[in-house]
Amino acid sequence: MPERERTRDEGSPPGAAEAGTPAGAGLGDRLGERATLVQFSSAFCAPCRATRRVLDEVAGMVPGVTHVEIDAEANLPLVRRLEIVRTPTVLVLDADGREVRRATGQPRRADVIAALGQAVRGRDGAS
Repeated sequence: MPERERTRDEGSPPGAAEAGTPAGAGLGDRLGERATLVQFSSAFCAPCRATRRVLDEVAGMVPGVTHVEIDAEANLPLVRRLEIVRTPTVLVLDADGREVRRATGQPRRADVIAALGQAVRGRDGAS
């Protein structure tokens, strides 16, 4: 991923790990069958709009993948638990709601597809 993005390659963020709860807990039926792209946004965040377009496009290309956008300002307890510090932040969750990858800033489509491949490959390889 580009240098401006921070990634956490494997496992859940520290806040979720301490609570013993997957990052996708609380998303319920909004989790994708194979993977979920969770975007934390804020109202006046210009890169958030561009991120939404990229994630919608990728989710539309890959069967079983869902894009969920969460308003960071309206969900402060979740933002704190997952240690979201800037918007946009994108979490790539596997089918079980576990965080596989995390990036901040506007992602490139190729990076999102690669991260999804990691989430789906891990799940499909386990079956």
